[in-house]
Amino acid sequence: MKKNNITEQPVYQLVLCTCPDEDVAINIAENIVAQKLAACVNVLPAVYSVYHWQDNVESAKENMIVIKTTKEKYASLEQVITSLHPYEVPEIIAIDITSGLPEYLKWIDNSIN
Repeated sequence: MKKNNITEQPVYQLVLCTCPDEDVAINIAENIVAQKLAACVNVLPAVYSVYHWQDNVESAKENMIVIKTTKEKYASLEQVITSLHPYEVPEIIAIDITSGLPEYLKWIDNSIN
């Protein structure tokens, strides 16, 4: 597994992002993979979200995208998502991958570098 030489922390991430519909989710997914900001993006079907927004409890059906990338690509990835996303404050959450099949992690590297 690729490691950061200074901190020995994993450099791979899963990034989660909810989208208002499948068209937006696919557009974001295709853009970030084409720009080599992610190795793979899964577009999950309808999730039901309940959340606070402007002092109200809201709910909506959304699509979730699960993005496989690296910390190095995160800032650019975030910029592309926010430029394409219609929400004022889109959900973009990065989770470090602390372990995984070495061949899969190498595939992430090869796909985005």
